[in-house]
Amino acid sequence: MADTLTIRTPGLATVQDLGRVGRSRYGLPAGGAADQHSARVANVLCGNDDRAPLLEITAFDFACVPSADILVAVTGAPADVTVDGSARSQWEPVSVCAGETLRVSGIRRGLRVYLAVLGSFEADYLQGSCAPDTILGFGPALSAGDELVLRAACPPLDHPYSRIPLFRLHAPVPPFPASWTIDVTDGPDRAEFGDTASRLFDAPFTVSPRSNHIGLRLLGEVPRRVTQGEILSRGVPIGAVEVPAGDELLVLHRGRGVTAGYPVLAVVTATGLSALGQVRPGQSIRFRHRTLDQAVTAHRAQRGAVDALRTRVRTAFDALRIRAPDTA
Repeated sequence: MADTLTIRTPGLATVQDLGRVGRSRYGLPAGGAADQHSARVANVLCGNDDRAPLLEITAFDFACVPSADILVAVTGAPADVTVDGSARSQWEPVSVCAGETLRVSGIRRGLRVYLAVLGSFEADYLQGSCAPDTILGFGPALSAGDELVLRAACPPLDHPYSRIPLFRLHAPVPPFPASWTIDVTDGPDRAEFGDTASRLFDAPFTVSPRSNHIGLRLLGEVPRRVTQGEILSRGVPIGAVEVPAGDELLVLHRGRGVTAGYPVLAVVTATGLSALGQVRPGQSIRFRHRTLDQAVTAHRAQRGAVDALRTRVRTAFDALRIRAPDTA
């Protein structure tokens, strides 16, 4: 029989990957991990392909038990990670022996935690991705007793006496501040807001409890459109900062529909989107204007840090003779 990862405390956890690239033309939302940086790093720390399936754990406590020895990595928001009650590090590979309970609890300062397993696990796919699609009813949240079929096992990698962690790979850990700063570039309709466009940057906004993976609702001093006329429905990008007629801003995230008819004042950058995926309801955010060149430079720097981490992981895994199957 295949080895499995059995869910004991599901909290609010789903099987995720980086989403459906290029499927917007067919009307499908991209979906995928809300914090793409943390998800990508978790897989890299396990020697997996960036797009391998992993778990996204949102807000609530989670626990699972493997039937074989495995190597995992837990990234994302700060949390308490334990293996049979012993504390383990985030943002580094961690050994879990068969029958031990891996627990993630006390998620704080951010909203989501990512759990990757060396070799990943089997998952169902829709249009090239295992990411859930709530509209189509694909990829429901995990339940207690669910079993994920593991693709690989890994002998325990732990110092038998001193309990010194084996890895110090220096993953690029982003900040998790009390108040977030989210980078944006100009949207296509900025000119339609006249002088009120500056309100986007003048004061913080508060995240509404009605926010979700489709988009965040923000309360604050909302910019106002000064031109007249209707806006035809059109394609909108992930990260679009929309301004409806009411008293909220809408920031579309990875579950967004592919068309909309509200004016788009700004667009969140790629690095800003990962940060936005960690913002909790009730927290405040400020927007910071960036040029396209600045946004591209920041994205390249973040991806470069992940690529450098991948090289360090490969070197360490080769030295330890750790081999992961192809997880692409």
